[in-house]
Amino acid sequence: MNKEKVVVEVVGAHNLMPKDGEGSSSPFVEVEFENQRQRTQVKYRDLNPVWNEKLVFHVNDVADLPYRTIEVNVFNERRSNNSRNFLGKVRLSGSSIAREGEQVAQLYTLDKRSLFSHVRGEISLKLYLSSKEEVKQVIITGSGGGDGGGGISKKSKKMQQQSGNMLVPKQMGQENGKMGSGLQNQAHLKNVDPGQGDIKPVVITTVPRPVIPATSPGGVGGGVGGTSSDYALKETSPHLGGVNKDKTSSTYDLVEQMQYLYVRVVKAREISVFGGGEVVAEVKLGNYKGITKRVSLGNAEWDQVFAFSKDCIQSSVVEVFVKENNKEEFFGRVWFDLNEVPKRVPPDSQLAPQWYRMEDKKGDRAKCGEIMVSIWFGTQADEAFAEAWHSKAANVHLDGLCSIKSKVYLSPKLWYLRVGVIEAQDVVLGDKGASMNMVRYPELFAKVQVGNQVLRTRVAAPAANRSLSNPSWNEDLMFVVAEPFEDFLLISVEDRLMRNRDEVVGRVILPVGNLERRLDDKPVVSRWFNLDTQYSNPNQTKAVVRFASRIHLRVSLEGGYHVLDEATMYSSDVRPTAKQLWKPHIGVLEVGILGATNIMPVKIKDGKGGSTDSYCVAKYGQKWIRTRTVVDSLSPKWNEQYTWEVFDPCTVISIGVFDNSRVDKNMVAGTANRDIRIGKVRIRLSTLESDRVYTHAYPLLMLHPSGVKKMGELHLAVRFSCANMFNMLNMYALPLLPKMHYVQPLSVNQLDSLRYQAMNVVASRLSRAEPPLGREVVEYMLDHDSHMWSMRKSKANFFRLTNVLGWFVAMTRLLEILRNWHKPVYTTFFLIAFMTLVLVPELIIPCILLTLAVMGLWRYRCRPRHPPHMDTRLSYAEGVHPDELDEEFDSFPTSRSAEVIRMRYDRLRSVAGRIQTVVGDLATQGERFQALLSWRDPRATFLFVIFCLLAAFGFYLVPIRWVVALFGLYYLRPPKFRNKLPSSAVSFFKRLPTNADSML
Repeated sequence: MNKEKVVVEVVGAHNLMPKDGEGSSSPFVEVEFENQRQRTQVKYRDLNPVWNEKLVFHVNDVADLPYRTIEVNVFNERRSNNSRNFLGKVRLSGSSIAREGEQVAQLYTLDKRSLFSHVRGEISLKLYLSSKEEVKQVIITGSGGGDGGGGISKKSKKMQQQSGNMLVPKQMGQENGKMGSGLQNQAHLKNVDPGQGDIKPVVITTVPRPVIPATSPGGVGGGVGGTSSDYALKETSPHLGGVNKDKTSSTYDLVEQMQYLYVRVVKAREISVFGGGEVVAEVKLGNYKGITKRVSLGNAEWDQVFAFSKDCIQSSVVEVFVKENNKEEFFGRVWFDLNEVPKRVPPDSQLAPQWYRMEDKKGDRAKCGEIMVSIWFGTQADEAFAEAWHSKAANVHLDGLCSIKSKVYLSPKLWYLRVGVIEAQDVVLGDKGASMNMVRYPELFAKVQVGNQVLRTRVAAPAANRSLSNPSWNEDLMFVVAEPFEDFLLISVEDRLMRNRDEVVGRVILPVGNLERRLDDKPVVSRWFNLDTQYSNPNQTKAVVRFASRIHLRVSLEGGYHVLDEATMYSSDVRPTAKQLWKPHIGVLEVGILGATNIMPVKIKDGKGGSTDSYCVAKYGQKWIRTRTVVDSLSPKWNEQYTWEVFDPCTVISIGVFDNSRVDKNMVAGTANRDIRIGKVRIRLSTLESDRVYTHAYPLLMLHPSGVKKMGELHLAVRFSCANMFNMLNMYALPLLPKMHYVQPLSVNQLDSLRYQAMNVVASRLSRAEPPLGREVVEYMLDHDSHMWSMRKSKANFFRLTNVLGWFVAMTRLLEILRNWHKPVYTTFFLIAFMTLVLVPELIIPCILLTLAVMGLWRYRCRPRHPPHMDTRLSYAEGVHPDELDEEFDSFPTSRSAEVIRMRYDRLRSVAGRIQTVVGDLATQGERFQALLSWRDPRATFLFVIFCLLAAFGFYLVPIRWVVALFGLYYLRPPKFRNKLPSSAVSFFKRLPTNADSML
């Protein structure tokens, strides 16, 4: 009798999600049942594939079939790197398997693997039991995705003969079986009648199951139920410039060389134009055409460079025309054969331009004038590369050309401005304050303003030895200012008449550039400044005033601090503001921004479909770099290399990818253009080995209200070179921040406020550059919203803390195993080692240090080989609830409805209540320690005092080593000699009183 088998016939799929970055997918289906996994062949570039393939699975017990599940996953094969993308899945119960002859093709809606997957489409399947011999032939394909003919390779036949099926590890199958309980959306099942063609929808509600994060540590496709490989760091092998050993290898050895044809059009002369007018020069190479700016005929000088990528050259000649503006007729032209164009390799000097006689349409050169041109082949290392017009920017609007060029920005040097408002004398109330009530006590305060930053002192409190007109404050107010100092310091004394109504009674204006600069903690000399009281009473003349109102100030520019403009944990610079306090750099950081792959389209251009005009921004220290914008490409190639001086290895470089919103001519006219974020990468320099080149593809991950989304991969080449290893190692023993942060520390609230002010100053200055670096770019690179509340971040930080404390839990469990004699051999060895260390205490510290050293040497072979990257699991981004994401992306103040706010408030109260309980428990334990000697419980304190007296006498008579040895032997005694009740010491401690009794 033939044993029955489960047959899953994969008919086809419809309307799948494009995943190859070109608007299509290459799908295949993988089916798993009872630790058996099989797959169909790949249908290349087909969103509506048809397979009609039968996958056969063995059944151990047909009676258990209703309690089994069949998981059908649809993937897209990525031929470039032999990996795959998730397109959707269906989980089916074994109870839905029909008998042979009763099977019907059924249409299932593809479901998400997690809450953050983006899937669409349907798949048609037939599930039935069969015992026929002819269905035993199983199609098994390799990981590459089928042999194209639906047959079985020799390797697959051999594997089939050995095991009968392609089996997955038992542990993976068990874990997959556990995934059947948890959170899952409803699967929509449609019955399809092949004969009639009508569809009868039937909804089947499946058992909810939780979202299980990926467990595969980077295998192809992420393994069963996971997408780890999509979010993992991948090592690459680019052809870097250093391999060629040419003259540019010293400066451009971290990028792939890109060949360009450069044409420099300088000027023209002896052009005869009827009626005068404006002339332009046009450079034409095949289908690409570049036009210079318009100039007058009398001064026909352009001096512009055009760069044509060698990959786009489709002609053997390049032509240069001189035309009248907006006319097709040309006055003259000159052409060059590309086979005769010389090559230039920096640091060779630039080619000198030459005069060439132009010809007209008939080839006559008598009356066409001359044009000065130079032409050469070069790479992106050429000096003309940054300012050149690129052929791939041919469709960019004229107003957007400036925004696509690569630039280097320097953020302004930031200073802290400390304004100490001490007191004021002879303050004369204004007319409004004096007329309101003569017996009213004036509520005087000082307001200090620098640019858009405004701070106020408290209202001066009444004092017995001071008159009403001599208020005292003694407050320090901190601001952020930037060089060059363009702002003024405005200090005004105001009287609060009533709520939201103040009156200025005097002010003084000081130029910020004239203030004293302090580099250390030496006290600043305070000064008295006369208040301009006519500001409050313009009718009062100086002749009437017999005395002057004054204010006592202590003002200084603080150069000994480092002004934090980015999140402290991601700081890229820790030097003080004053350059006199800088130390020599210890190394050089070189970053080659190679390109990106599989960038997601973020906008629709001219109704032709998805498009992205991407560029990179890297920030380290004061130096910001912006690569050129690669127009309309989902796999941009930048190949630009940049260098930074490193003053501290424990710093982070941030590299972000953005979409340029100023490229499209339809968007240039708008005033609210914002560049779209695509993703960001952070690399901590201390995690890099010296002088090693790291070439990796970093996943660009973005958190959206719908979940985490991979926007593409950024390819980088990074090298950190150390000039003097001793100086670098010495940095680890020095304080992280400058001396002033420890001598006169700023509070946490001050640092948060000053960081926000610093970010505003930097964003304002960089937005005034040309091309401007948008505020949205600066905010994203400086992590401006890192302080906002997020349930996801709170959970992630909790899990981080749990992971940190995991070693303590592990040691506790190990000690408990030894104490309970679960492993007698280990317990015996532990007792011997314990008694040896007790009897010879001189060995304790050497043994601990030696153990740590051996552990460090042993773990050297397991050291991380790759730089850190964004981790979705660590960020708790894969299993977060959609409402928590919506709360994280909500504006501040909130813009959600009252019902949603009420629900979130209740949830926050619930979480805070648990934290409140834990904090209360910790406080309770501490208060019990305090109660030992507080005599709050007189009997307990009496017992503890008597115990201490007796113990002191006992410890004096008995050597400490014997006490420790006896305690260890008592603690590690076998379980049969123990009492299950708590010890007397624990019982005594838990009976002590706490302050919880006095709380409301």
